[in-house]
Amino acid sequence: MWGGRKLSSSGSRFLGAHRSAFRGTQADCPRLTTSSAYSKNQLSWTLQIRPSVFSEYRIMCFKSYSMTFACLNRMKSYRLPSTRLYSTSWTTVDSSEVKTFLALAHRWWDEQGVYAPLHSMNDLRVPFIRDNLLKTVAGHQPGKPLSGMKILDVGCGGGLLTEPLGRLGASVIGIDPVDENIKTAQHHKSFDPVLDKRIEYRACSLEKIVEETAETFDAVIASEVVEHVIDLETFIQCCCQVLKPGGSLFITTINKTQLSYALGIVFSEQIAGIVPKGTHTWEKFVSPEELESILESNGLSVQTVAGMLYNPFSGYWHWSENTSLNYAAHALKSSIQEHPAPAEFALKEETEELRTETSTNSGVHEELKK
Repeated sequence: MWGGRKLSSSGSRFLGAHRSAFRGTQADCPRLTTSSAYSKNQLSWTLQIRPSVFSEYRIMCFKSYSMTFACLNRMKSYRLPSTRLYSTSWTTVDSSEVKTFLALAHRWWDEQGVYAPLHSMNDLRVPFIRDNLLKTVAGHQPGKPLSGMKILDVGCGGGLLTEPLGRLGASVIGIDPVDENIKTAQHHKSFDPVLDKRIEYRACSLEKIVEETAETFDAVIASEVVEHVIDLETFIQCCCQVLKPGGSLFITTINKTQLSYALGIVFSEQIAGIVPKGTHTWEKFVSPEELESILESNGLSVQTVAGMLYNPFSGYWHWSENTSLNYAAHALKSSIQEHPAPAEFALKEETEELRTETSTNSGVHEELKK
């Protein structure tokens, strides 16, 4: 299509238990008061001669809490291979976006209509996908350079990008949450018997097919899609899951800048009417830096980021070094699959470190009691 977390329940219990234990430790520690246990002279001597003792308590406090939060944060990064990153009752699809595109489902193949910029964008994005995929293979068939490759086109709409990829020889599955979009795509491909064999369309969201298509695709494409999802991180996780090791993820989207708001929404939607009003939400736009961070945190290495500019008067796109408006990104999934230690082992390791640190400072208690 165009265009602070809460702690888990187990983490909360762990933190609560740790706090309780620490409060108990503090209760056992002598307080800085002039009681029968400490005369004024004793207090003065302790403060003047042994300030490091009280410094040690502050260090113990900060180290204990720091290690607790470090442990909990590290737990978040560990995911067992069998852990599902989504729920079948939950989706990255925005229902309000579905309504917007449902109303335009019959206009996908009107090259002079609201989707004209997407038709024109194929002049850039099809070669971009083809050329980067060919860098990952030893050889290819003349006329069918993508033959033998399996590609997933996420948010395929009416099939504007799906069909050119099929003509290049790839086996393509196009998915879209809008039923009417899929009907339009299926109807259009039926006119070409070759495409009818190479392309399959499904009306569903990405997370609905993650389990059955895990590590299936040589490439996943999300062109003009990520600015419409409600949870970008989960969306990227799902893209990564269905990619084969060494597979490619291609994304085209809109940068989150003041210029993109002025031209992408105010001018394009409200003044010039290049795209219908309400097509985009500026808050959902994502910068190349943020996108790259999410990609790399999911085991994807960004290879290329290139700016794209659209001329509304000529109706053509061209590449640019400026990424402040539209841009294209290509990332590769690591071919070496790491299997991190389960969270419980990480927790045990951090707990042992905390216990060692506490025992090291146990002498402080004895010194204060003297």
